[in-house]
Amino acid sequence: MSFGKAIELLKEGKKLQREGWNGKGQYIELATNISYINSNKEEINVNHESIGNKAIAFIGTSGVQLGWLASQSDMLADDWKVVGE
Repeated sequence: MSFGKAIELLKEGKKLQREGWNGKGQYIELATNISYINSNKEEINVNHESIGNKAIAFIGTSGVQLGWLASQSDMLADDWKVVGE
């Protein structure tokens, strides 16, 4: 499937991956309700005027990368699939 369709499904709560990714079990999903602890030990609830409290998370072999950015090859690829399908 195309990247555009993958993004639509991501917004619906699906986990997605590319056939061409090398790492076993790697995928992306939509992270919501994002917060962090600042240097004053205060919990900050992230909220952006345009996208709200969401980011794409990449789950890979080394852990979670929040705020994943697609490469040119990811955006132009047609090998996206829903995890488990």
